[in-house]
Amino acid sequence: MEFVPTRLPEVILIKPKVFGDARGFFLESWQHNKFAAAGISANFVQDNHSRSVQWTLRGMHYQIQNTQGKLMRVTQGAVFDVAIDVRRSSPRFGQWVGVELNDQNHHMLWVPPGFAHGFLALSESVDFLYKVTDIYAPQHERTIRWNDPDVGIQWPLPLGVMPNLAARDAEAPGIKHAEVFA
Repeated sequence: MEFVPTRLPEVILIKPKVFGDARGFFLESWQHNKFAAAGISANFVQDNHSRSVQWTLRGMHYQIQNTQGKLMRVTQGAVFDVAIDVRRSSPRFGQWVGVELNDQNHHMLWVPPGFAHGFLALSESVDFLYKVTDIYAPQHERTIRWNDPDVGIQWPLPLGVMPNLAARDAEAPGIKHAEVFA
């Protein structure tokens, strides 16, 4: 596996070694010792699977308590996966990074606690899998508006296309008014 820090160095792009032949492929998506050697010492407690149709945008979510580190990957389709630093004390507070995860590159993204996370479904359908380091606690979940001009995420949406959003994502506050980490 190759572990590549992004421009937000705590957010890591993981490129697994893929062994393929005429029968298909095999890859290791998690191996404790390799991740620990790369500085990711995560204790995963829950696996999640979501399916989305094209132009669905889920995010930007985080839990203010029961904070979650997330290891994401796509098994079918493609997404633009995004993380925002929501630690007010960080020199990168409010900065974002985005990468494409898809069923052809097999890349994964590690987003540690202290970051908001979301994704845009780029293909007709997407199966998105992720492991988390703490349980889902809806009472502690917070959301930052997907198109907050103070963050400036450059979503790869075609001109004139609005994403499919949940009501809570459409009505989320901007980062200046959101409850974030100290």
